[in-house]
Amino acid sequence: MALALLTSPAAAQDLTLTGVMTHADLATYREVPFKVPPGVAAVTVEFAYQGKEERSVIDLGVRDPVRFRGWSGGNKSRFVVAETYATPSYLPGAIPAGEWKLILGVPSIRKTSKSPYTARIWFERKPADFRGFAAAPLKEGPGWYRGDLHLHSAHSDGSCAAQSGARVPCPLFKTTEAAAARGLDFIAVTEHNTTSHHQALAEFQPYYDRMLLIPGREVTTFQGHANVFGTTAPLDFQLRGPRAPKLGTILDQLEKAGGIISLNHPGLPSGEACMGCGWTAETDWTRVAAIEAINGGSLRFGAEGPGTGIPFWEARLNAGFRLTAIGGSDNHDGTTPLTAVQSVGSPTTVVYAQNLSQPAILSGIRAGRVFVDIEGTRDRLLDVTASAGGQAAHMGGALKLKAGEPVRLEIRTSGVGGGRISFAGPAKGLASSDTAPLGAGETRLVTLSADGAKGWLRVDVRGPDGKLWLLGNPIYLEPAAP
Repeated sequence: MALALLTSPAAAQDLTLTGVMTHADLATYREVPFKVPPGVAAVTVEFAYQGKEERSVIDLGVRDPVRFRGWSGGNKSRFVVAETYATPSYLPGAIPAGEWKLILGVPSIRKTSKSPYTARIWFERKPADFRGFAAAPLKEGPGWYRGDLHLHSAHSDGSCAAQSGARVPCPLFKTTEAAAARGLDFIAVTEHNTTSHHQALAEFQPYYDRMLLIPGREVTTFQGHANVFGTTAPLDFQLRGPRAPKLGTILDQLEKAGGIISLNHPGLPSGEACMGCGWTAETDWTRVAAIEAINGGSLRFGAEGPGTGIPFWEARLNAGFRLTAIGGSDNHDGTTPLTAVQSVGSPTTVVYAQNLSQPAILSGIRAGRVFVDIEGTRDRLLDVTASAGGQAAHMGGALKLKAGEPVRLEIRTSGVGGGRISFAGPAKGLASSDTAPLGAGETRLVTLSADGAKGWLRVDVRGPDGKLWLLGNPIYLEPAAP
């Protein structure tokens, strides 16, 4: 069976339809009714039958109470029809309650054959049930997965050269092909305020069976831009208007749909070149998962130059909020050479996740065991573990410490030969200095003595010239209870 779309995570289906086709059904259509209850956002059908070895063929389609919704013949054994996307061969749109009909056609069956069939049906009852376009993890097992979380195409303001050389809206497949050429494990396509690209991602996912396609959107307002990941549900973007008078309105919608939010390029000034860039919206920071600390467009000035989002991110960390730093190329031309600044995957966000699936990648971002590979390499690695008194924490985690308590930092790196470790954050002065160049693959041990104060410590890796190669995420230090 080809890779299909995943909706409900439930272990058991909602309905099971069974029947038997015989030679009497040859060259006929059978419509098998089933009831869809009110409030359903998506219908998933998985169809199987016996007799293929005897050359029996049963074709498949579906009709809702209002209209015909699609026909895949014999080329798909599973399909999804949802409000916001559908398996290719089927139409997205509203899911009316009432009597639906599974359409079964029989182009081939022998006179003496019988073909029992089973249709298993799931109902997605709320947007938060959506778990991605892939039916199963594309790769099993925990590990580091590399991706780009900020991309544009013809579905918003992406453009590239046509055959004639004229500048035209750039088709989405140029972006996905560039991401595959970069060797990325996942991408989020984040068009401005629209979801039209989600249907294309649903179509592309079975082809990209080694690269996860995450639905995204750049919620673009006059008070800032923010990427949302992991939902196809409608979201308002007209901040300070009647539809979304406050950011909280949008966040309510997003959380109900099971998505997460990251603020984009907060260090870029708003102006004619980027209206609404920077971030000025009144924000409940406890509801924000991440900050785009490194934006590909600002890399022409350096990762820590004008436009960097690192100071904005650090100011929120200093205020006591735990926000994961991520990066995104903000690429608008999928044909940009991969050696160029702001090409797809430049920078790359590297996430430790339990597998390569949408839920696991989003959980990994929330957890904060993440680093940003500024140059978008395929193999650089940074992992930091802090341990003390039987506790251990990775990037994004926390330790509770008493004043004077020794802390051991284990810094694991690879692909950064000649680079050097650097420290950032209120607790950076607690760590012993370590300026020795790193080997190509090395685990460095560093010790510090806790001061008993609340703070955070980040480990980065810099090149021999001092330029930032890998931006880490903090380990949070908290005072232990007396």
